[in-house]
Amino acid sequence: MAYKSLLKQLFIALFAGLVLSFLISGKSIAANHEIQLSAEETRDDGFGNKLLAYKMEKHIRDNKDITDRYSRDATIPGPTIELTEGDTVNISIKNEIPDNGTPVPGVSKQVSIHVHGVHYKITSDGTLKVINMEKDEGSGAGLAETHIVYDYEWNVAVGTAGTWAYHDHNFETHNGSEHRGLFGAIIVNPISAPSYAKEYVLYLGDDAFWGMEIDGSSKKQSQHGPNPTLSAQGNTDVRFHLIALGTDFHTFKLNGYQWTDPGTNNRINTVAIGPLEKHVFSIKAKHSAQYEDKNLSNKLLGMRGEFNVQ
Repeated sequence: MAYKSLLKQLFIALFAGLVLSFLISGKSIAANHEIQLSAEETRDDGFGNKLLAYKMEKHIRDNKDITDRYSRDATIPGPTIELTEGDTVNISIKNEIPDNGTPVPGVSKQVSIHVHGVHYKITSDGTLKVINMEKDEGSGAGLAETHIVYDYEWNVAVGTAGTWAYHDHNFETHNGSEHRGLFGAIIVNPISAPSYAKEYVLYLGDDAFWGMEIDGSSKKQSQHGPNPTLSAQGNTDVRFHLIALGTDFHTFKLNGYQWTDPGTNNRINTVAIGPLEKHVFSIKAKHSAQYEDKNLSNKLLGMRGEFNVQ
């Protein structure tokens, strides 16, 4: 009996130790993010219209300033924000688009941040009151309320791991100005996720890839813009994040490479991806190649870019 009692006590102690270890580990991994974004007018689109872009003004992670990983300018696509399951995010948006003070009657000049994937309350939906039935949730002159800065709270709960888009949902119409450049992404990693030498975030638009490259060590973001040239060192592990925007369907191919289709054991070399769908895969960089959209209409529009391996 004494032997069984001792075993029981050892088991309880071991179990309690594991639970305590998990809780301590969770507390040390979960982070709080304080993020400030602005929205600005940027270059002409070639048809006399100004494109719009998000700019990272400040990113503080657990009291450490990590803003220098982002571009100093407003960019298309907007900043990619890397998070981990368990994190909390307080993020704000300020409207720096010119002539915002004299909106057309009945037209919203607010900009917002509407995010996919993570959890939030209705007041952090980043939409107009006509949609959320609560309030206008953006910065600028709205149809009902006006906010110089609007604040959102995100709960990056367990189960939200993935790559998710964020975009404007308010400017001028309740559909927003994603099509004019106000879009970006968050990458939510699970705890103890593998690391990659490079991350590439590619948005598939109706006439171009829009993307960026993220260094896995420094986390610095570069190569912004349409059909960017991506770089990698040979024999390093890299990861692609594909997010479809607009209304077209696409067939993505990275010539000369195969990868595992997530959630399966299948090896593929192309993937079909439609509006608001996403596809994330990793490869070992072996040789230079070209990435492209194999759909004929998109291919004719020049949807292709270079993947250079040194």
